[in-house]
Amino acid sequence: MARFLEKLNKNTKMPTRFHLALFFALAIILGASLAQAETQTNPPTSASRASAMTISQAAILGVVEGLTEYLPVSSTGHLLLAAKIMGIGDSPSLTAAAASEEKEAIDAYTICIQAGAIVAVLGLYFRRVGQMVAGLTGKDEAGRRLLINIIVGFLPAAVIGLAANKYIKEWLFGSWPVVAAWFVGGVLILAVHHWGKGRSRTGLSVEAMTWKMALVVGLMQCLAMWPGTSRSLVTIVGGVISGLSLGAAVEFSFLLGLITLSAATAYDALKHGHEMLAMLSPAAVATGLVFAFISAVAAIRWMVGYLNKHGMTIFGYYRVILALVVGALLLSGHMN
Repeated sequence: MARFLEKLNKNTKMPTRFHLALFFALAIILGASLAQAETQTNPPTSASRASAMTISQAAILGVVEGLTEYLPVSSTGHLLLAAKIMGIGDSPSLTAAAASEEKEAIDAYTICIQAGAIVAVLGLYFRRVGQMVAGLTGKDEAGRRLLINIIVGFLPAAVIGLAANKYIKEWLFGSWPVVAAWFVGGVLILAVHHWGKGRSRTGLSVEAMTWKMALVVGLMQCLAMWPGTSRSLVTIVGGVISGLSLGAAVEFSFLLGLITLSAATAYDALKHGHEMLAMLSPAAVATGLVFAFISAVAAIRWMVGYLNKHGMTIFGYYRVILALVVGALLLSGHMN
């Protein structure tokens, strides 16, 4: 693949990062299409408890969740896209009431498999988490400040999320809002890259962060309630804008995600967990969690190393490409 990209780069004189982004976008669409083909070949029976989702579909959604949750590309947008391509939740034979229950179950599933990605961050950043626990008991001053900053960063999303959750799901969980968010987010990444050259490496560390900086990141995080925006994107950009180095902004974004994603997961599990367990098999739920965990570990390890060397431009190219590809499919009628 590396040789092919090098040859392609010579022939077209386009950035290799651009090609990597293109391959990433097409790979996700191809994987979801293969799962759709499997479903059409072996359709589940209406009597099956797992009729809403096959094991392979659950595995693919788990991989998509894990790979995209902490990358600045929007996990919600990718999960909606993958589910739409695979035909999940699109059962015309169901009554309106049954279709509504199926949708609630699938929506809850796509939120609850975040738990796999949460555990991945908890394991990779266990030392930081331990530092915050020590700060809570008064044994680590730096840990106490970090914990306060995490709480300050979480509060805006908690308040606005609870107040606007119903309207967000009703108005923004659609194909075109996601496409628009992908495109605007991609342009934002490229703009921030050119604006912040050098700044991202000379900013403050997580230890030097103030509560006012954390509040800026928390307010930015509220933008991610629009599917397709990406919580990681807006919190990383918010961290850099507020004065953190890129590495520190990424770390704070991951740590802030622990409490934000945990709260969202617990909320949906309590509210719609019954529908999820009624429509999906335990095997499907467990499969999604395991694949989300494994892919999140791989994505986080790769992302931290990559960002330190290359910055976020590849994600900007990727988002713009994906928005254009999906937008073209919607306009042509190949996707709805």
